[in-house]
Amino acid sequence: MAISQHLTEFHRLPVFDLFPEDGEAGEHPAAEAVAWRVGLHYDAEGSFAERWAEFLELVDTERVKAVVIGPWFSEDYVPLTESLAVVVASAHRLPRLEALFIGDVTFEQCELSWLQMCDVTPVLQQFPQLTELVVRGASGDYDGKEGLALSPVRHQKLKALRFEAGGLPAEVVRAVGGSDFPALERLELWLGTSDYGGDSTVADLAPFLDGSRLPALRHLGLENSELEDEIAAAVASAPVVARLESLSLAMGVLTDQGAEALLAGQPLTHLTSLDLHHHFLTDPMIDRLRAALPGVTVDLTEREDPSDDWRYIANGE
Repeated sequence: MAISQHLTEFHRLPVFDLFPEDGEAGEHPAAEAVAWRVGLHYDAEGSFAERWAEFLELVDTERVKAVVIGPWFSEDYVPLTESLAVVVASAHRLPRLEALFIGDVTFEQCELSWLQMCDVTPVLQQFPQLTELVVRGASGDYDGKEGLALSPVRHQKLKALRFEAGGLPAEVVRAVGGSDFPALERLELWLGTSDYGGDSTVADLAPFLDGSRLPALRHLGLENSELEDEIAAAVASAPVVARLESLSLAMGVLTDQGAEALLAGQPLTHLTSLDLHHHFLTDPMIDRLRAALPGVTVDLTEREDPSDDWRYIANGE
């Protein structure tokens, strides 16, 4: 399931591309009415820093609520480091920023696992009004340096956090677990596969599952994982599940073994939705799940062949 489309909406706002590929952005909307997309197109002239400076000049950024960062490279892939530093350095120009999406990049521009990231801790440190953060990508440069990183941090207002990766580093998973997010309502981690650096284990998920952290959490997504059966078994007895409204174990390698663990565990009938799309379940197991959760919206779309020995996550390379 390659990421083939750019965002059209973010933070409940339409996305407005300030620098579209055809060069015609049109009349600018009110600063607070859209999510402003800033990025480079293939073979574009100038740097991301120059584009960002234009954004600061053209838009009343003191009223901006949401920003979407597109490609920070125009030809050769480079780490996000310098471009993110430019964004963070202008935090004082964005006092009302509530939402930031880092890496609105399609597979045609760069594969998910090739997006060269960096330490994103400064984003949470310098944008205290942030309520939503999405980070796409996790890899380092071609020499194996840098890559996605996060240090444990306290943020009072963050309500939604999502990391999208073909392989999410265990250090990042543990840093999220070690952070203090008293307002966090939605947490989504695309854990990925070891082939692309996803080296976390079920033990790393303990802070999210034991119910002692994240007091406001209402949605948990532990997704896109080659360990989905093991995660399902852990979730089946996890204390946090009792206070969730929705749960997602989607996009991974979920088989009948994992689904059996869910059915044998604590009741899930209090959930409004259970997302299991992209799975490897047999027809009898699908029927059992639907019968056991009659009042729950269960997404069982994108069924893959359960008899196939080659099982894969939805978003890898």
